[in-house]
Amino acid sequence: MIGTDVAPRNENWLQVVKSYYQLTKPRIIPLLLITTTAAMWIAGGGRVNLFTLFITLLGGTLAAASAQVMNCIYDRDIDYEMLRTRARPIPSGRVQSRHAFIFAVILAIFSFCLFALFINVFSGLLAMSGIIFYMLVYTHFLKRNSTQNIVIGGAAGSIPPLVGWAAVTGDLSWTSWVLFTIIFLWTPPHFWALALMLKEDYAQVNVPMMPVVEGEESTVRKIWWYTLLVIPCTLLLVYPLGVSGIIYGTVAVVLGVKFIERAWRLKQDPFNQELARSLFKFSIFYLMILCTGMVLDSLTVTHQLVATVGDNLKMLINLISFG
Repeated sequence: MIGTDVAPRNENWLQVVKSYYQLTKPRIIPLLLITTTAAMWIAGGGRVNLFTLFITLLGGTLAAASAQVMNCIYDRDIDYEMLRTRARPIPSGRVQSRHAFIFAVILAIFSFCLFALFINVFSGLLAMSGIIFYMLVYTHFLKRNSTQNIVIGGAAGSIPPLVGWAAVTGDLSWTSWVLFTIIFLWTPPHFWALALMLKEDYAQVNVPMMPVVEGEESTVRKIWWYTLLVIPCTLLLVYPLGVSGIIYGTVAVVLGVKFIERAWRLKQDPFNQELARSLFKFSIFYLMILCTGMVLDSLTVTHQLVATVGDNLKMLINLISFG
């Protein structure tokens, strides 16, 4: 990889803090934490110790931040070539690669220590595996060499639910792997919609994203098929696993219909940038609300409410029948 560090600029400490913060790509992290939280709530049956939740989310944040900083170091050459990313901390010279690497290592160490000391070693190892997979498999081997980079690399972004589950239970179950699979299948439609918008940027730096290599029509067909796969997968939590109920099931179906509708509209007009943007934004909303549905459905008060409504309906049906 070509080094692209430029002469460092002198900055005040506030600017330095801001630059290191930007290295972590903070806008990406909240989605990872939402999936972690959903897994924890399902694993805990609607009850999660607040200290465990706080440490797990903090450790997950540090692990994700470490991975993003390392990604910035590795991709500094292509970031320098693209006007859109040239102002990032490393290609702009505000942070040197060696300093960024030290920062990333410190973040990873703190993350693992938090998990090992306050949660369990297994969840810490899972968090570290996410960093390794993201950097070694996705960033190094796949991103610049395969159109399947996002498909296989999506496993890295699917690890947070496993971390959250392991933080609560100390192990993994079929449910945790279904959560993993939901994120895994959700990733291609989400990221390929973004890639459609940034096709020229990726082509400029020879990154073989699907739209660059196979074109828009092939990409939206694949978006369509992955969308059709992820929707039934979300319903596995209701049946056969039975860990979620009618509240989550309703949310999953309504969101799924909307997701399919947007993917279909893009399939009919694959060169429409606005439709790609709409699908990309909706995919974020989809995952956030889906995970919120998981949390709400797991709460004891929700179970009580559903049971009460069910009993009242049965009573009403019986009254009507005997009337």
